[in-house]
Amino acid sequence: MEMRLMRLWLAVRCFFKALFHADFANQCLLLLNGTPATPDPVAVAPASAPTLLKSPRNDAITLLAALQREARFVDIVNESLDGYSDAQIGAAARDVLRDCGKVLARVFALRPVLEHAEGATVQVPAGYESECYRLTGDVSREPPFAGKLMHAGWQATKCDLPTWTGSGKGALVVAPAEVQLG
Repeated sequence: MEMRLMRLWLAVRCFFKALFHADFANQCLLLLNGTPATPDPVAVAPASAPTLLKSPRNDAITLLAALQREARFVDIVNESLDGYSDAQIGAAARDVLRDCGKVLARVFALRPVLEHAEGATVQVPAGYESECYRLTGDVSREPPFAGKLMHAGWQATKCDLPTWTGSGKGALVVAPAEVQLG
């Protein structure tokens, strides 16, 4: 019964609106003749966000390749150290570590999270970000905390990885095989 009342009310409203509004009357006439009052809207594809072309190479591989190319990092990590003395390993590691540090400085410009000497007493504020502080010891209390700095942490001030321009076939190659000819 309620649906009948709604239709009756709609008919009364349409009658008076058609009586006083010519445009509405014309639209009603088109509907009664089976023609849509307004043309079907043209389907417009939603504006898509610009697609970023994803490199076939993961950024971690690009970083590892830079560490290998500039510091021979993968070589020293994968080298069997059994046949070398501690002095030989230390001498080789010194060069690799120095060159790895140069790569990290260029790519990330690392700096300490806290500018205090290790062993200093530091304050951890209430509402601290857990990504910035790793608390050890008695953590049952509520912040703010005071504690001894065990490690100052590291944070990148930039991330400027080299752009890889190779093909998909070489996406997982960290260092190409070197072949001397002639």
